[in-house]
Amino acid sequence: MKAAVIFKKGELPKYVEDFTEPAVQNSNEVLISVKASAVKNLDKMRASGKHYSSQNEEWTAKVAGSDGVGMLADGTRVYGFGMSGMIAEKAIIQKDAIVKLPAGIDDAVAAALPNAVMGSALALRFRAGLQKGETVLVNGATGVTGKISVQIAKYYGAKKVIATGRNKQSLEELLLLGADEVVSLRQDDESIISQIENIHKQSPVDIVIDYLWGHSAELILSSLKGDGRISHRTRFITIGGMTGDAITLSSSILRSTDIQISGSGLGTWTGEEVKLLITEILPGMFQLAADGKLKIETVNVALKDIEKAWDMNIEGGKRLVVLI
Repeated sequence: MKAAVIFKKGELPKYVEDFTEPAVQNSNEVLISVKASAVKNLDKMRASGKHYSSQNEEWTAKVAGSDGVGMLADGTRVYGFGMSGMIAEKAIIQKDAIVKLPAGIDDAVAAALPNAVMGSALALRFRAGLQKGETVLVNGATGVTGKISVQIAKYYGAKKVIATGRNKQSLEELLLLGADEVVSLRQDDESIISQIENIHKQSPVDIVIDYLWGHSAELILSSLKGDGRISHRTRFITIGGMTGDAITLSSSILRSTDIQISGSGLGTWTGEEVKLLITEILPGMFQLAADGKLKIETVNVALKDIEKAWDMNIEGGKRLVVLI
């Protein structure tokens, strides 16, 4: 079969026309004809061996891609998590983790959406426990998942959503997607801290959804620092480390502020939460997208172009999707 194959850890995937088709191993697996698979930071990190889930993995030639959209033998269109790599003509997915797709959603959007939903809805709903009427700050909102996070926060009932980012055009687009206020990370540190402090005084930040970590997270935490009086509780959820994996955190911030810091990602979700993702959250988000109420943009490429597309610089919060 035709596939995007990574032969050695850290190498780019190569387009192969005669890779061995995967075989079903048990009754909970099913073979599908893949139609689209998104290329995500998770896929790139796992391919490089730098993601914590693949650092100790014994490497053999494998197909890239962790999830995607395809068709069952009876013609039903579904989304699924790959037991085998998904950027290929055929893939194995788990029967108990299949999500049927609604009419009206195209393959590229359906392939691009789930990772962004997992990186936003699970954090907002389960780690942050978002309640209606709360204020949410999304740090790094101009990326794919950040844009989805802004929209889902509003869908879940947030009263106010603040979005941070560096891309001016994307920040302006976020105002059309539901953000109430934007903070440019291109400002100097003092200006960023001052703007967030003023926002926090007017509408106390209940939740921070952070995709960047690094220096911007330090600035946000500094802007939330208390002065010894009773402070507002803020739940800070880190989901990514796009601008650095480590930060300097002053003990005085934690001692002066009612702040809770936790993470959301592979390894943090419970079995019940994953079940709700499959049975409730993803079906609902697919339907919102089909109805035009949840927006995600894609850049689509053909499977044969995977080698040059893998490291494409895609700006503006769009997701690269491989069409098979």
